[in-house]
Amino acid sequence: MKDGETNSETKLATPHELRSVCIYCGSAPGGDPAYRAAAQDFATLLARQGIRLVFGGGRVGLMGAAADAALRAGGEVIGVIPKVLVERELAHEGLTQLHVVDSMFQRKEMMAELSDAFALLPGGYGSLDEFSEALTWLQLGFIAKPCGILNVNGYYDRLLGWFDDAAREGFVQPAFRGLVLAEKDPEALLERLRTAPAPKQVRWLNDGSR
Repeated sequence: MKDGETNSETKLATPHELRSVCIYCGSAPGGDPAYRAAAQDFATLLARQGIRLVFGGGRVGLMGAAADAALRAGGEVIGVIPKVLVERELAHEGLTQLHVVDSMFQRKEMMAELSDAFALLPGGYGSLDEFSEALTWLQLGFIAKPCGILNVNGYYDRLLGWFDDAAREGFVQPAFRGLVLAEKDPEALLERLRTAPAPKQVRWLNDGSR
């Protein structure tokens, strides 16, 4: 492999390999009831299809709503939470498994290891940080797990527009722009995650050659 290239030949999860999906979403409920409903719908859908839900381990906001919905539907729910948040009594105590880690860095690493795909639901700084890191790992070829956005009521329209701007201005390769899957409907997003093609091997840094 030449300098400036990344090996992305590892195949993405196929339908029978999509065992776990990690969701990133807000620890607050947000101002639109549609956000909570979408988080619950997506979590319920995962549970009914036998797909494990992996999330940040919190009992509040959209995180708690999604976890509770999956549990009600008979699904498995795994949480990963740093000690500092447990001490603030934010941990969900009714999960299938709850992993308590030392740092936010360990949280992101474990969530990635436990998951076959990643979905960004409405949220704030933390949700975007976690999703962006997974997306960066996918771009670099460190993982081969699809990344999608559930764009509820256009919440992420401007973020998706920024992705377009970054590709247009040359900061993101066009092939990598396509790594961000986005749908408004939970079922459509899950299907996209299930059938996403493996990322193509492309040059991600310009080393001066053509």
